[in-house]
Amino acid sequence: MQQKIEDRPIARSTTLADVEIVSVASAVPRHKVLQSTVAETATRFFSHLSSLASVFSNTGIESRYVCESPEWYLESRGWEERTASFQRNAMALLEEVTVKVVTAAGIGFSDIGAVVVNTITGLAIPSLDARLVNRLPFSRQVERLPIFGLGCGGGVGGLARAIRIAQTMPDTHVLFLTVDLCSLCARSNDLSVANFVSVALFGDGAAAVVLRNNRGCNERHGSGRKIIAIGEHCWPKTEHIMGWDIKENGFGVVLSPELPSLIRRELRPCIDDFLARNGLERADLKGVLLHPGGRRVLDTAQEVLGLSKGDLSHSWEVLRNYGNMSSATALFILERALQSDASGPHLLAAFGPGFSAYFIAIDL
Repeated sequence: MQQKIEDRPIARSTTLADVEIVSVASAVPRHKVLQSTVAETATRFFSHLSSLASVFSNTGIESRYVCESPEWYLESRGWEERTASFQRNAMALLEEVTVKVVTAAGIGFSDIGAVVVNTITGLAIPSLDARLVNRLPFSRQVERLPIFGLGCGGGVGGLARAIRIAQTMPDTHVLFLTVDLCSLCARSNDLSVANFVSVALFGDGAAAVVLRNNRGCNERHGSGRKIIAIGEHCWPKTEHIMGWDIKENGFGVVLSPELPSLIRRELRPCIDDFLARNGLERADLKGVLLHPGGRRVLDTAQEVLGLSKGDLSHSWEVLRNYGNMSSATALFILERALQSDASGPHLLAAFGPGFSAYFIAIDL
């Protein structure tokens, strides 16, 4: 951070202080695609948009992962095929990342009191969480919450909901999972600019977090990754900024070019207000873990928050190697911050349809 960080006590909510992050894990599908290869294919399908081809090289993305083979996306697919692929691939990733995160936490499945699962890129009834607890040996009394509709903000917003649940469950664990298979929403017969841009940005991935409420536990159980504060902000009359249109053959992306200007105008006061409401200032933060909606979003955030590219290095790294995986992306960034031994107060932030911003302040 460019601002001088003062060594002074950090105010904490008494209702959140007992909740901590025990472990974080991520998973991606097996098909890795290079941005250069995607660009070459896309320019054949979108020949009328050849003047916009530079969007691929300007994203900051070098590679991504997708749940189906690259050839699969070249054919027209209907809701039935897309839904079958979503349910099959989402469950495979959720099972993989759940085993990873529970193992890393050093607990058993029966130690989990609640499971929260977030997604935006597909539908499943019974819900993904119900299917998961029938694949793995969870307690038969585990509580479940499926979340749909938070979009790219779902990793942070969904985790905040899981934290709220953890507040009510002393001496137990809450599992938060998020999975988005954005590649399934690209449609070869949609020749719009929005679809073209989404093909340049989005990839697939899943992430998981184990939370623990240490109230009543011995101090030795603490990991030190304490939740300081959670919050969000929804701007009025911004529903058109981001979302889905329901098309005959799948979800159609809604992605307004107004997004960078909105972030330029509103991000700094919104973050400052969140921090102030929780007894914090930007100078207290040791780092910012920002969901990289795209290169323009990160560039704009750096400028308005007075950050360097190094301050957002984890965001840039995830964007470069995975693209925008919607809700999972922010938790990939959190995982890398933990792997780099980051410490002190950090702000985890993401944006989603509404148009909304979601924040979690964490003392790593």
